[in-house]
This record gives sequence, structure tokens and C-alpha cells, in this order.
Amino acid sequence: MNLTGRVVVITGGAGGIGAALARRFAAEGAEALVLADLDVDAARAVAAGIGPAASAVGLDVTDEEQVRALVADTERRYGRIDVFCANAGVTTGGGVEVDDAGWDRAWRVNVLSHVYAARAVLPAMVERGSGYLLHTCSAAGVLTAVGDAAYTATKHAAVGFAEWLSITYRDQGIRVSALCPQGVDTPMLADGLAAGHLGAQVIAASGAVLTADQVADVTVAGMAEERFLILPHPEVADYARRRAEDPDGWQSGLRKLVRRLRAGASPRPH
Repeated sequence: MNLTGRVVVITGGAGGIGAALARRFAAEGAEALVLADLDVDAARAVAAGIGPAASAVGLDVTDEEQVRALVADTERRYGRIDVFCANAGVTTGGGVEVDDAGWDRAWRVNVLSHVYAARAVLPAMVERGSGYLLHTCSAAGVLTAVGDAAYTATKHAAVGFAEWLSITYRDQGIRVSALCPQGVDTPMLADGLAAGHLGAQVIAASGAVLTADQVADVTVAGMAEERFLILPHPEVADYARRRAEDPDGWQSGLRKLVRRLRAGASPRPH
């Protein structure tokens, strides 16, 4: 995928990875960037920093009617959507004790929002015979988010859905990538650390934290090669292999890491 001249929609575009993707896509020569976020003022600030190619809209990704309206409005304004980045995501920082509302919110933001986006954009993309879906899924979708059960479960579902889309629609001209970073210096990580979430502590202590701009650079390279799995942290591929080859050993290693962290020791990268 060459991003020059492309019309791109990015959810969760007000900050973090979404904002970094917008800046990087603009540098690649995207024709138009639509940044959608609950925090429309922050999205407008990002768009203003990019220039006239970018605009911002308010969006609740868990409301399918809002997603459909965003897609329809963008198609009316620009004639098409070439790339849809389903990037919004939430964490809970907890396990089975997280209440139903927390689990439901994680499911709706981390999974159903991807479904809503695909439903809205696929008909026109299939008719044209081209289009690109970029789903931010997290390394938690191929590994485990220690300390966050809902995030782990929903990100696994997100990767599974992205894979299903790729298998089902690639022969119709649709490309799909699952972006699966591990630790990224974003407000999500900062908020998790401030709240004392175990998973955020593991990521921060591992030393494997990238900037959002670094993630965006790797994403553009991955999209240029139309790779399904885009792994800004290449070690995630090694972890995934180890997990598949020896699931018991993998889980044992993670349990040891958690014990060290809870004891106050500095965990070694896993």
C-alpha cells in the first residue's frame, strides 16, 4: 500500500498511536486524514498541527450508527475511503473481578468497533476492488496482557477477527493488517502506571517501550509490504513461537516474572 494520495480514517486519532499514524501518513502524502475520537477538541488540535489535509470529528466507536455516519460522510466528502484504521482501545487493569460494565466496554471498544468499521467500509471497498483495514490489536492479542483479563481476551478476539477478514476478503482486493505493538509511550501506558496496573508495570520495567512515532514508522513499512502481522517489537514474534512450542514453559516464565515484580524485584524481559 502506497499511502500517497490516499483517503484515511483513523479512530482514536486524538493522541498516542492514532495521532502518530496521522502525522506519518501525512508525511507520506495522504490526500485526506479524518481523525475521529471521543475527545474531538484534542483531535482538532492534532489535525491543526498536520495542516489542511487533516480534519477531526467526534466519534463514539461503540455506537454503530455513528460509525456508519462517519463512513458515509467521509465517502461523500472525498469519494472513497482507501484506509480505515480501527485504532481506539481501552484497558481495565484488572482480572475476573472487573464488573460486567468493564468487560462490556472492553468488548465494545476493542472488538465490536472493528466489526462496525468493517461493516461500514467493506461494501464500497469490495465494489472498487481495493481498500485497506488496519486494526490496532496489541501484542496482547498474540501473547497475554499480564494483569488485564479483559484486555487479553478482547485483543485475542481482535486479532482473530482481523485474520478472518484477511482470509475472507484478500482475493477481493482488500488488505488487512493487525498492528500488535507491546509497550508504547502513550497516555494509556501512563494512566496504567499511575493506577498501579500490573501489566503497565511489567511493560515499563521490561525496557521495551517505543514511542508512538516509532510504531507509526514500522506500521508504514508493514503496510508497504502488506504484511498481516505488523510487530513494532520484533521480539514478539520470538515470544509467540516460544508460547506455541512450549505453552507450559511460557506460562511458567510469566508466573515467575509476576512473582519478581510483586516482590519488588526488577523483572527481566520475557
